[in-house]
Amino acid sequence: MSKPVYLAVYNTLADWEPGHATAQLARAGYEIRTVGPTREPVTTVGGLRIQPDLALDDVRPSDASLLILTGADLWDAGDELAPFARTARAFLDAGTPVAAICGATAGLAREGLLDDRDHTSAVSFYLAATGYGGGERYVEADAVTDRGLVTAGPTEPVAFAREILRLLKVYDDEAVDAWYRLFHDSDAEAYAVLEKAGVL
Repeated sequence: MSKPVYLAVYNTLADWEPGHATAQLARAGYEIRTVGPTREPVTTVGGLRIQPDLALDDVRPSDASLLILTGADLWDAGDELAPFARTARAFLDAGTPVAAICGATAGLAREGLLDDRDHTSAVSFYLAATGYGGGERYVEADAVTDRGLVTAGPTEPVAFAREILRLLKVYDDEAVDAWYRLFHDSDAEAYAVLEKAGVL
């Protein structure tokens, strides 16, 4: 039985960013557990109210398969979400993967987690504004995985999910590629590959 996937949730969370990943992981048998700053409800940028399953202080890397950090307005509005970046450091140090998209990449940059890993984000100058030391490791790509850390920009939730599915070895490479082609490119031929693999 796989360990749960932790989805970080906080006020102004970008609703559209984790959905492809969490839905496919849940279909593959992973339990998705939401982690808030506390157990108090949070509200996404789309107005959805989420009651966290866990408070951040109760989270341990050894209990999870993955930590997902999504974008949120709060990443660029102060240090309120910095504890989530520190938790990401603890996860990576423990060998538990982390996936960060959109503004969460800036949070990880401020924490120093992108200084020595290949990574991407919305645009290079967005991360450069954090003053981080990893500018030479920035990659112009839809999503990047390096040493247990997935990064992606806000317009790439499907590529973000693709990298997570690969990282956790949820499906073989052929099925992951077909899944990406179906949901990113609307490639109808990919459907047959996924049906044969039992993914859909």
